[in-house]
Amino acid sequence: MKEFSHGGDIYSFAKSIGCNIDEVIDLSSNINFIKPYIDIDFNKLDIQAYPSYDNLYNAISKKYNIDKDFIQLFNGGTTAINSLFKHLDLKNCDIYSPAYLEYKRCAKIFKYNIKLINRFENITNQATPNSFVIFVNPSTPDGLYYNIDELMNEWIDKNCTILIDESFLDFTDYKSAIPYLYKYDKLYILKSMTKIYSSAGIRIGTLLSQADNIKAIKEKESIWNISEFDSNYIQSALRDKDFKNISDLENRKAKDYLLNILAISDYIEKIYPSDANFILVKLKNINAVDFQKILSLYKIMVRDCSNFDGLDDKFVRIAVKDISLISQLASSLIVHL
Repeated sequence: MKEFSHGGDIYSFAKSIGCNIDEVIDLSSNINFIKPYIDIDFNKLDIQAYPSYDNLYNAISKKYNIDKDFIQLFNGGTTAINSLFKHLDLKNCDIYSPAYLEYKRCAKIFKYNIKLINRFENITNQATPNSFVIFVNPSTPDGLYYNIDELMNEWIDKNCTILIDESFLDFTDYKSAIPYLYKYDKLYILKSMTKIYSSAGIRIGTLLSQADNIKAIKEKESIWNISEFDSNYIQSALRDKDFKNISDLENRKAKDYLLNILAISDYIEKIYPSDANFILVKLKNINAVDFQKILSLYKIMVRDCSNFDGLDDKFVRIAVKDISLISQLASSLIVHL
């Protein structure tokens, strides 16, 4: 697998197995299978004028209970990551791995010295002083949430610049690192609207930090970096007051069902604890490529995790989706026992 390949490329997958895109059962993408209610008519949007983001900033400020001056919006989380690496221009980058692959890619592009800290081993007292620390919480590709209070103390003591990626935190009820923003001026937090609101095509990433940091970033960013369509979609999603409860309930039921299926499969050696909407498994007596070949017979796509640091060709990630789709995974595994 290519070094920085991602999951969710259903177009290439459909072409490779000779089926239509709408026939693919995509268990590789970690996008929420529950969608919010969108109460706007896109045909009636005024797109003649340049977009104004005041209402969007107000909505995000309310959601995260944070001052608007602490918010900078980007055309997706990946764009925010790229911009922050460029803006900080530091020397060393410590990535708690495995992690979202864009962090390593950006660190290479901007010529940081990279240190990978294995999360599956000892993670305390590992950070390099004065480095740019990357920590994804809940993690990827395993989805585990960490209480990072002890780590935060270590990073602050070592004068590190910190980025906490909370892209999947909305799938949990765990606490955010946002309170630390008021205590430490070298902390940044990344929020992704894409994952929870099932909108990979709607590109909005939110970077949170102290007002002076955000001001410095804004000065180097484009004035208009989000479309009127993106802005209105997210505002509408945020107005759906029932979404959180419905999403939590349906994801919990589907995840329990998926875990039960994986627990009885002869293909699975280990299931990793997950607090997010996906599950990392280690395969038994088969590698990820051959496992995917079996599932391809049923037009099912999972995420080969062999290109994540610290993992090999025995690891795959399976996303939580509608129970009807997971049941097809169950059927395919039973047939090939």
